[in-house]
Amino acid sequence: MIETLIALAVIFSQLSLLAFGGGNTILPEMQRQVVEVHHWMPATEFSALFALAQAAPGPNMMVVTLVGWHVAGWAGMLVTSLAKFGPSSIVTILAMHAWNRFKDRPWRRVAQKGLVPVTAGLVAASAMLIARSSDTSWLAWAITGVCAALGFKTRIHPLWLLGGGALAGLIALPYF
Repeated sequence: MIETLIALAVIFSQLSLLAFGGGNTILPEMQRQVVEVHHWMPATEFSALFALAQAAPGPNMMVVTLVGWHVAGWAGMLVTSLAKFGPSSIVTILAMHAWNRFKDRPWRRVAQKGLVPVTAGLVAASAMLIARSSDTSWLAWAITGVCAALGFKTRIHPLWLLGGGALAGLIALPYF
């Protein structure tokens, strides 16, 4: 059990420092570590925990806490939460101090513009990973694609898209 807690602490501390642009940017690596490297759960279960975390109120990285709880109970939940949110919080405080100190420098605007596509790419990779793990039929892929396209092209609130996709899946997927 101690080895598992240490592994969780190491993995989630590293992920904490890699979560540049938001927590969802580390989902591919989190899934790889939890599913492929340590075999703590199958990909479908990881996707289910992610979906549960996204549906619940609270931080969008609640999946970290759920993974820790699934792997090592209450101790795992505490270790993963502290490991994921502690290091990045400290770095953020230090970075924001420096960022505000250099607010009038031209390099700051250039850096901000350069980080936008990096963050967008990492979020897109996370979305693809969850879709690959969750969508088990061509119809599920179609529902995901339609919801994604509507999310990009319209101003429909994401909760309506989530509800519509869930309803479409509930109605159509049992028949395919």
